[in-house]
Amino acid sequence: MANSGIQLLGFALSLVGVIALIVGTILPQWKMSAYIGDNIITAVAMYQGLWMSCAFQSTGQLQCKIYDSILQLDSALQATRALMIVGIIVSIAGLGVATMGMKCTTCGGNNKVRKSRTAMTGGIILLIGALCAVVACSWFAHNVIRAFYNPYTPVNTKFEFGAAIFIAWGGSFLDVLGGAMLASSCPRSKKPVPKYPAMSGVSARSPPSSTKEYV
Repeated sequence: MANSGIQLLGFALSLVGVIALIVGTILPQWKMSAYIGDNIITAVAMYQGLWMSCAFQSTGQLQCKIYDSILQLDSALQATRALMIVGIIVSIAGLGVATMGMKCTTCGGNNKVRKSRTAMTGGIILLIGALCAVVACSWFAHNVIRAFYNPYTPVNTKFEFGAAIFIAWGGSFLDVLGGAMLASSCPRSKKPVPKYPAMSGVSARSPPSSTKEYV
């Protein structure tokens, strides 16, 4: 059986990863304006996230605007939204399943083999949710890099990575690590116990011979 300490560590890493995924999804700093070229303007910093765009003034004032219409957004941003939401929901479900299979909980009965299989199932579900988040972050980052190095993109509209995408990336990798620890709770097969064990100190007697001796 897997060590209960590994299960606790995997659950803690997965929980921190899910929290980081939620925070990263909400924050608007998925990409920020890149100051390149001869004319550098530092009075306003532009941020764009999955749900809103923000402008940070030099006076310290932050103004944000939620995207008005979903249909006006590009398909890449909509797919990133969907993958992040699916990843968070699946990861939360995986945490719930893993909780019932951990050794330190009383859920799921006292069958150790069944609890280990439940914890392994929760770890696999966590890995699926983390994979969705990794794909979403990598896809968004690929689009940012492609637009940045596109020569037809105006200089004042180029963006680079923001803090939120790194938070989401870190949360997804923590989710992968924690899910892998929980998935290692695969039960081992036990050796069969003999039904009639031999008693110590008693020697087996041979059956009586059917042949008779004649003098």
